[in-house]
Amino acid sequence: MSERDWLRLACTPGIGAALGARLIERHGTPERVLAAGDARWRELGVPAPARAALAEPDSARTDETERWLAEPDHHFITRTHPHYPDALAELSPAPSWIYGLGDTELLTYPAIAIVGSRNPTPAGLEAARAFGAALARAGLVIVSGLARGIDAAAHEGALAADGMTIAVCGTGLDRVYPAMHKNLAERIAASGLLLSEFALGTQPTRGNFPRRNRIIAGLCTATLVVEAARASGSLITARMASQAGRDVFALPGSIHNPLARGCHQLIRDGAKLVETTEHILEDIAGVLDGYRLHRADDDVADKNQPGPQDSDAEADDHATLLAALGHAPARVDELVARTGWSADAVSSTLLILELQGRVLAGPGGAYTRASGT
Repeated sequence: MSERDWLRLACTPGIGAALGARLIERHGTPERVLAAGDARWRELGVPAPARAALAEPDSARTDETERWLAEPDHHFITRTHPHYPDALAELSPAPSWIYGLGDTELLTYPAIAIVGSRNPTPAGLEAARAFGAALARAGLVIVSGLARGIDAAAHEGALAADGMTIAVCGTGLDRVYPAMHKNLAERIAASGLLLSEFALGTQPTRGNFPRRNRIIAGLCTATLVVEAARASGSLITARMASQAGRDVFALPGSIHNPLARGCHQLIRDGAKLVETTEHILEDIAGVLDGYRLHRADDDVADKNQPGPQDSDAEADDHATLLAALGHAPARVDELVARTGWSADAVSSTLLILELQGRVLAGPGGAYTRASGT
């Protein structure tokens, strides 16, 4: 069984990874799939254009993909690849192949998806960054879809924490969508991993993104939704995760925020309400037992100390704001006056401290230190 046969099948227009999986399941090898003939392809529901393409494989497209794969850190990951993730193999059907750009070893670590609105509120963006950073520091791979808004913020949070992140793309890996995230995609490829089930040259189309969402849900131990409208692709990802037997978490919001309604719907449907990263880590602790986390447990579990992977500057900032807060309630504007920081800097640090359980948000926009801090 040669990689060339796998690539000939994967490069056939109309044969996605899921349909390819059905063909492989029936015939055993790509070579036998390609030799099966029109009648057997039709039995498995292969559309007529794809059957015609299977009958005459596009050698030029296969050659182009082989040249792409010859570049450093470019991968074609089949079910026989040592880093093909066990979690993805549990999908039915599991994709028979997926393309990768970056470090495929990330596929062997426990992962959590963070997804949400493409047009979030500033608070939603801060939450996605903070959860992405804290969960990455706890040793989880942060998985999202490279989209605008919550997806990008989750990736950024993981990168800022020097953590692991995977972006699952709705195009071939020779292009970036949206184009505005070209730099972000390059940073993820350099220290993390880009994934796609789509062949090179595949353009972004509406039908690609539910398939991308299925991969996101399938890769992960759990999915966290941060701000989503009721009609949202993020809810599709959450539903796919639930159907695959994975945990779904949702961040609650104001009843007046339309972007909280999707999360509230998920919670009514059985998703777990979370307010801190500890809620997530405690809930999936059993799944994580088989893995050696890359960061010490104190990073998230100990509310009273900054994590060991925190930079000195970050720890100093947290200590400075806690000192300014004192032991009486204070609002953001009061803390701005006490620290000399910008309102954005105060709000961002408060959110991180709140997620760590070290400060509590109260009525009237006032914050207080948690007991024992």
